[in-house]
Amino acid sequence: MSQSSPPSTPTPSAAHGGPPPDAHSQAPGVSAETDPERYWLKNVYQGGSRQLTVRAVIAGMLIGAVMCLSNLYVILKTGWSLGVTITACILAFAVFGTLRSLRVLKNDFTALENNAMGSVASAAGYMTGGGNMAAVPALLMLTGALPPSGWLVVWFAVISALGVFAAIPIKRQLINIEALPFPTGTATAETIRALHGHGEVARRKSRLLTGAGVVGAFLVVLRDARFSWLTNIPDKVSLPFTMLGKKASAWTLSLDFSLLMVGAGALVSFKTGWSMLLGAVLAYGFLAPEMVAQGEIAEVTYKAINSWMVWTGSALLVSSGLLSFAFQWRSVARSFKALSGLFGGKRSGEEEQDPLAGIECPPSWFPLGFAVLGPVAVFLMAHLFQIPWWAGVLALPLAVVMGVIASRVTGETDTTPTKALGPVTQLIFGGLAPGNIPANVMSANATGGVGLHAADLLTDLKSGWLLGANPRQQFIAQLFGVVAGAAVVVPVFNILIPSPDVLGSVDFPAPATMVWAGVSKLLATGVAAMPVSARWGATCGGTLGITLVLLERWAPAKLKAYIPSAAGFGLAIVIPASSSIAFFIGAAIAEVLRRKKPALAEATVLPVSSGFIAGESLLGIGIAMLKAFGMMPK
Repeated sequence: MSQSSPPSTPTPSAAHGGPPPDAHSQAPGVSAETDPERYWLKNVYQGGSRQLTVRAVIAGMLIGAVMCLSNLYVILKTGWSLGVTITACILAFAVFGTLRSLRVLKNDFTALENNAMGSVASAAGYMTGGGNMAAVPALLMLTGALPPSGWLVVWFAVISALGVFAAIPIKRQLINIEALPFPTGTATAETIRALHGHGEVARRKSRLLTGAGVVGAFLVVLRDARFSWLTNIPDKVSLPFTMLGKKASAWTLSLDFSLLMVGAGALVSFKTGWSMLLGAVLAYGFLAPEMVAQGEIAEVTYKAINSWMVWTGSALLVSSGLLSFAFQWRSVARSFKALSGLFGGKRSGEEEQDPLAGIECPPSWFPLGFAVLGPVAVFLMAHLFQIPWWAGVLALPLAVVMGVIASRVTGETDTTPTKALGPVTQLIFGGLAPGNIPANVMSANATGGVGLHAADLLTDLKSGWLLGANPRQQFIAQLFGVVAGAAVVVPVFNILIPSPDVLGSVDFPAPATMVWAGVSKLLATGVAAMPVSARWGATCGGTLGITLVLLERWAPAKLKAYIPSAAGFGLAIVIPASSSIAFFIGAAIAEVLRRKKPALAEATVLPVSSGFIAGESLLGIGIAMLKAFGMMPK
């Protein structure tokens, strides 16, 4: 989950009473009443407001770095990167409001400063997505080693910056003209309006966020901190039954003392929550015991069970992701149509008539960015991962294509299709460079990283379009965030994952990593290397993934609510059952609140859930670092 999907809200033209999107033209004499860009410039743009200030950049880099650490912990636990922008905006508002009340600051933190800060923070916070924290751990699992940390920081920064540049030529078409919804971007704009327009609403949300964070952090101390004076609570409590003479907890069927999982569950749909519970019960309550009884799984441990289950779960996730992506062929076709105009150039005299020439990023920045960073990326692929230079050169235009597709799909559905685009690239390079595992994994990382950061920038630019922000300043803000995220994520990852055997464990199931590693291993060794039972499991998983997507698309409307989510079901197969149970609990609590007390749910679910996640993940990382440095017993 690259981001949660908030309720749909009006498009820019509808929200501001603008003209229809297809009324755009650059012909002489076009008025603000018929041209959406001229209308925006006249009625929405806030050119005189403070936006990309020094304090907004510093706050965005600091908050983004913190959110990046939180997402790192979450993705290693669940395989998903959670949305950070709205949480970052609430945090920034609370911090600057407190400093203002203490008279430390003279000027208020403006809405557009908060928007610019959010652009910095989101670029940093999403450094874990786009395959970054799937591909690099997968490379560690498959090869046993990674490049030096400094080189990895440069790799992440370059790939992410290429994604920012890839968004430039399609921004105006997707946001200004077509007015794609980008629901998370729209929700961010509405959140910023609420924060800066209603002080009490903002204060209540910030208090809830802070309080939930403290509760989450306190639980981690009770559970994980090892002090002589502290009596720890257990990590989990087993469900009250046995299977094959083993307690339910041996099969990971237990209740976790983890508010992080409950909070993450509250941010997904209830359908995803119950689908995960169903997948966990079937996989760990029925399939795993049967495979143990038949001798296909050697012992009753999570790692042994997962080493067999990962083929079934991976096949389900990949097949469903690819088929769902194929059903979005219209978006893909529109993306390729947009690509044909990227290098078209402007007609004579058109630039002088462009009303936004001084505000939007110049089109020349796109080829210039790739001309500067592209050779660096190709060098890094060859130097760090032994990817042939021709394969690295081929990865760049493929990354642009993937970035354009990912941006449009995100704009229309609010879901960045990383789970589909990653395997597509792995399959392409599996054919071009057979047996080259680093090329297979890291070329997919390049295209996934470009796609994610292009979509992320456009999501932020959607917020700016609604609020009247300067898009060129938001572009620069993203680059600051890229630097902060890359500098933070690599060293902390090395501390949390000191060796490959930590991945795939109960502590860090890393399901996204298992999927990427599984695809690469399959392409490198061939199907014949898999155990026969695992082949059958993969076949069944792939078939189930396709079936669920087809049912979701073509089943009668009354039945669709009862069809499991393929993503949720597949994820439950490759993470411990206890995590899926906690996800379900969070999703169920949020759903009950939405049905019984919708106003209360609107006010509390996001800040409380975000607080639980931030509090537990950040203190969990802190305790893990203390243990790694020998400052606390393990």
